[in-house]
Amino acid sequence: MSGPAGSFKPQLALLSACWALHGVSNLLLVSVAVLSGYLLVDNKAFAALPVALQWTGTALMAVPASFYMRRFGRRVGFWTATVMISAGAALAVAALYESQFAWLCFGGFLMGAGNAFNWYYRFAAAEVAPVYYRSRAISFVLAGGVVAAFVGPSLADLTKDLLTPVNFAGAFAAMIIVNALTATILLFVRVPQPPAEDLRGGRPIGEIARQPAFIVAVIGGAAAYGVMVLMMSVTPLAMMLHKHAFSDATFVIQWHVLGMYIPSFFTGHLIRKLGVLNVMLAGTILIAASIVVGFDGTSFTHFWVAMATLGIGWNFLFIGATTLLTETYAVSERAKTQAFNEAVIFTTVGVATFFSGTLLHQVGWRAVNLAALPAIVLVASAILWLMFRSVSGPSNAGAEPGE
Repeated sequence: MSGPAGSFKPQLALLSACWALHGVSNLLLVSVAVLSGYLLVDNKAFAALPVALQWTGTALMAVPASFYMRRFGRRVGFWTATVMISAGAALAVAALYESQFAWLCFGGFLMGAGNAFNWYYRFAAAEVAPVYYRSRAISFVLAGGVVAAFVGPSLADLTKDLLTPVNFAGAFAAMIIVNALTATILLFVRVPQPPAEDLRGGRPIGEIARQPAFIVAVIGGAAAYGVMVLMMSVTPLAMMLHKHAFSDATFVIQWHVLGMYIPSFFTGHLIRKLGVLNVMLAGTILIAASIVVGFDGTSFTHFWVAMATLGIGWNFLFIGATTLLTETYAVSERAKTQAFNEAVIFTTVGVATFFSGTLLHQVGWRAVNLAALPAIVLVASAILWLMFRSVSGPSNAGAEPGE
């Protein structure tokens, strides 16, 4: 599947580059979407609605995207993503020019639907690499986000006033250019597809979902992403409301994304050395620490430390959950299992994003942090349950090992 030893690595590099550009595009969106909503909507409690609808679009497209790529291949799916995101960004530009909040919301939905395809880059990495390299392949591709951490916030600063007097329209326009570059790189990407006969059959999704390892993987992925987005999506607005400059907010987001992706250079190694559940548990501890720091105050330092720590915790928990998930299904079960996982994760994220804006507006930044605690307690409990259960036997009996 991956050819001679090492031949898969150039493909991983291309996938990592595409993921980096996806990260740049997404950071442009994160930096200005809530602020754009705040600018256009009368009821400021709904300022985060465009971002909530972005994640709603991701959740609704997660299942169709998986089966679409099963039919047409990963590359066609990723190309489709660039078209949808560009269309959504163009609609957002028009919304800002015409002061149409509804257009901005629909643009957010379209961009989110496109992003549903992009989250399969990590699974594409697992499909390109041999089994022994799987966790490191996932980590390596996601490490492309380090580039996004440096480029995304800086590009947001440079482009937010590019189309003055219309604030933030330039950042959405830049997203179109970034996605065009992604589409060009995809010309050289090759992700192998399983033989046609391997796409049929397999266990029902209900049977797969009853595996303890699957349950913990899905809870871990949903908690990691739900909590991260709950806190991060409103951070630029929270900092603005606490009298911090836009450049301060982009700096904090930059360090958050560095926290998300710099550990990717060694997370795969840690998983192989320490075990996936130990790495996931470390992630929950770090996320809990970020919640404590965020609750403690609203100074620049509080935002900075909380967001950077949150990013590292997300990395350990999310990559660990992804790796654990790949151990619960056979090749013939891949599309439906990945689709189910993505649908749960991004439905959780959409709900979390919607309530983050409402919580921030009506109660405050501390309430946003407190709202994240139950999910972290749940995922930590699930990981510990699987740890103790695994002592007496395998956690995913009956599954073929991976892709």
